[in-house]
Amino acid sequence: MSTHNTHAFELPVIGAEQIALLEKLSNAVGISGDEGEVRKIVLDEIKGLVDQIIVDSLGNVLAICNGEGPDPLRVMLAAHMDEVGFMLVEEDAPGLYAFAVVGGVDLRHLPGKMVQAGKQHLPGVIGAKPIHLQEKDENGRAIPLTSLRIDIGPGGKGKLKPGDRAAFATAFQQVGPSIIGKALDDRLGVATLIEILKRRPRQLTLQVAFTVQEEVGLRGARVAGYALNPDIAIILDSTPSYDLPVWDGEENIRYNTRIGCGPAIYTVDGATINDPRLIKFLAQIAERHGIPFQFRQPGGGGTDAGAIHKTRGGVPSVSISVPGRYQHTAAQITRTDDWTHTLQLVYAALHGLDRSVLAAER
Repeated sequence: MSTHNTHAFELPVIGAEQIALLEKLSNAVGISGDEGEVRKIVLDEIKGLVDQIIVDSLGNVLAICNGEGPDPLRVMLAAHMDEVGFMLVEEDAPGLYAFAVVGGVDLRHLPGKMVQAGKQHLPGVIGAKPIHLQEKDENGRAIPLTSLRIDIGPGGKGKLKPGDRAAFATAFQQVGPSIIGKALDDRLGVATLIEILKRRPRQLTLQVAFTVQEEVGLRGARVAGYALNPDIAIILDSTPSYDLPVWDGEENIRYNTRIGCGPAIYTVDGATINDPRLIKFLAQIAERHGIPFQFRQPGGGGTDAGAIHKTRGGVPSVSISVPGRYQHTAAQITRTDDWTHTLQLVYAALHGLDRSVLAAER
């Protein structure tokens, strides 16, 4: 199994330029099925970097870089553009809208959260009965969705319609070693792929998919994987980090990843048994280059790999994620160093990747 490249290279780092790109991506609104704002940023960033750009019928952006030499390995890289959020259902009263959730959103987190609604990004708040006016049996449980409304005020009468999306209104910021923002799942992956395209290795045919509708069933990935028909797929995402202390003060032994410990290489999740050859290859690359990493502990959840690895005759696949806390809420927190090391691991892996990886014993 090859874990080296004959050409020396310098590992990339995250600086002000990359942080500015992530901020732009995080602040953009791209609820599943309505990813246009994020797609426009991606298209602007990758223009001139690739040999071919396709926007397919679902809205995936497929960027293809032809490899040099005979029969180059076709490597698919994927990250999803969409985020969880809300879809407006009905205007109950002037500027007061019933809504549905899009993707996995915990209703307990919603009351009082600021949102931005519609293409105009109209400011609003998710309203619910104040806690001191609730009945005793309402306390301690999630307020049902039917009792929540997005309130943009009476001046918003008729400005929104059923089907319009709304997103959390959290502004991106850096706080010391941390990054805080909405939709870092998976704008971190999107930003990483853009950086990879700026420094792409030439021996591979890179098939980079910025996918749609991951949060509602890996739908864009299924279409993209079938169209690209890769030899290998590497999926970049952001995974929940269950690393907080447990309530009784004892050691947390049920964590799946920890922030501050580097990129998480997936082994098994709820949708994929990741290819053991690729897991071993990534671990060897990380060790060779001194890149901190961790294995995501087996468990639930999933990434676009869940659809891609079952495409056509099957695609050897592996996922790499930046760990973060409080995903699918108004704000996620992650460490800048974890993002840096994720970018470095993917970059080094691509430079060391060749067909010998697939020839290795499973």
